[in-house]
Amino acid sequence: MLKRGLLGLLLVMAVWVNAAFAAVVPVGDFFKDPEFTSVSLSPTGEYITVATPVENKTVLTAFRVSDMKKVGGWELGERSHVDRVLWVNDNRFIMFVSYREGKFDLTGQDGVAFATNVDGSQRIEIGNGIYYQIVSTLKDDDKNILVSRSVPDAYLYKLNVYTGNTVVVATAPLRPGSFLVDSQGNVKYATGGKEGTKSYVLRRDGNAWKQISEFDMGEGNKNPIGMFPDGKNAYFELSDKGEPSRIAMIDPETNKETVLVPSQTVDPEGVVRSSDGKEILMVYYQDGFPEYKFINKTHPEARTYASLINSFTDQGKAVRFRGISKDGNKILMHVFSDTDPGSYYLFDRPTNKANFLVSSMDWIKPDQMSEMTPITYKARDGVTIHGYLTMPKDAEHRNLPLILHPHGGPHGPRDDWGFNPEVQYLANLGYAVLQVNFRGSGGYGNAFEKMGYRNWGLKMIDDMTDGVKWAVSQGFVDPKRVCTYGASYGGYAALQSIVREPNMYKCAIGYVGMYNMDLWLTDSDVAKRKSGRAYQDLVFPSDRGARNAQSAGFNIDKINVPVMLVHGAKDPRVPISQYDFLKRELEKAGKPPEVTVVEKNEGHGFYAFKAQMNLYPKMAAFLRKHLGPTPNNP
Repeated sequence: MLKRGLLGLLLVMAVWVNAAFAAVVPVGDFFKDPEFTSVSLSPTGEYITVATPVENKTVLTAFRVSDMKKVGGWELGERSHVDRVLWVNDNRFIMFVSYREGKFDLTGQDGVAFATNVDGSQRIEIGNGIYYQIVSTLKDDDKNILVSRSVPDAYLYKLNVYTGNTVVVATAPLRPGSFLVDSQGNVKYATGGKEGTKSYVLRRDGNAWKQISEFDMGEGNKNPIGMFPDGKNAYFELSDKGEPSRIAMIDPETNKETVLVPSQTVDPEGVVRSSDGKEILMVYYQDGFPEYKFINKTHPEARTYASLINSFTDQGKAVRFRGISKDGNKILMHVFSDTDPGSYYLFDRPTNKANFLVSSMDWIKPDQMSEMTPITYKARDGVTIHGYLTMPKDAEHRNLPLILHPHGGPHGPRDDWGFNPEVQYLANLGYAVLQVNFRGSGGYGNAFEKMGYRNWGLKMIDDMTDGVKWAVSQGFVDPKRVCTYGASYGGYAALQSIVREPNMYKCAIGYVGMYNMDLWLTDSDVAKRKSGRAYQDLVFPSDRGARNAQSAGFNIDKINVPVMLVHGAKDPRVPISQYDFLKRELEKAGKPPEVTVVEKNEGHGFYAFKAQMNLYPKMAAFLRKHLGPTPNNP
């Protein structure tokens, strides 16, 4: 008996020693505010702006690049976040500000915009609380830009960036809607909806509009994304039946299509234009790893971009191009990886040098982080599913404890390759982390997204289950040590996973999750908008019984593992009523949640560092209790 016990202890120690090389990183290092969230470059390349999180707000600072001397600063109050900056001339820009109620409230609320000079002078609010979408900065006009809004139809205005005064340029029968113009500001197309889930594209035909496409959510698309330099032909994102979009040129007179970039595994995520704004040079994708597809390889700027991409790829890094000076000589780059939160560089073409500007989280040491590997597997019905598997650094990739970590959304968002603080924290504790881009996720074509409609708690969950089974079949994961944790839809999925697979998981953590579909149909901020209700009608089962079958709160009898629930009392997206409902039902069944964390001043995800430092150690203790200790979580 003693010998058998000693042998078991030695085996456990062997596993621990094998996995004990990774340094223990303090939890705060993962979750304290980064030094910046975005950087922008002025048209001359003389200035940059840097957005910096400070507690529960984001402030903006402008610097002169030559000596990094501060020339202006803006702070707009509690929970106000400068999301991005758009330069409208050499010394003036517009900053877009949102007011958010939580970490996962990605869209913000009551967004406003301000125009200001780089030194902070002559600041005005654009629209007096009305949110405008920027259509064109009109490069040959330093005083005016083109903006759109829906009141209720789509209106295009010329807006003076010094006075805020507007003049109507065009209207379109869309609500909401926006416009596409050529380099001279002439209206060519309008895109938008009609307060439902369908989208429309209209082409300007003299003084009238001609509808050229109509698609419902989850179907194909025909979306104009830019005009060719000739002012006649247009760049389009095109999908016939919901497959990932191709990039093509369309002649409006003949409707002839010339494919520029064929359909890939994933949808395009963005484009890079020439410095004069007249041409799209390349398209950005994330098929596992980030990559670019070139449209014009011979353009001098494209050749520079290709050289920079190759240089950073050789270092195991990815690069996003965030701006170029109007003379094409200075290029702003964000360089990052799965183990590196990223830094900004300014590349000078005449000298062929990349100058470091700022680092996001310079206290993070990439050699202590864990690599994120793209994976692909077949779901039970043959559908190809993509995702990522992150293994604890220096651990043997065999029989590891696993955290299934579904993303939020669920429709539109997807998991992608890059530094993820939560994933890295869990991996540093000693857990493998599985992220699945289950059907319903964005980025893989509208048809793939549509497969998830009305299946939030069925096929989407099965895709995650099949991912766990795949990881087990590869020998990476110990099937007896698997838990699931997610936030928002991910919180819903974590609880629905233990309902659908009662014997697969050892525990579940639901963070700001939805557990009662009918309740969410009435009390969320989504339900308060006509477009939100149309979305709910499209993606939820139409029958109450089917909705209840996909709601964890109505399936307590199937929950037989420990549960941890986390919520913000001020959450407008998934109100605290969801937490209250599930907690009450669990208690009535004699299965109260083992751990609860409720923050009275937090919303859809915790912003405050103190709140996060209360949450994540409790999460680590909960996982340790039910998955067993690891070297970094003893």
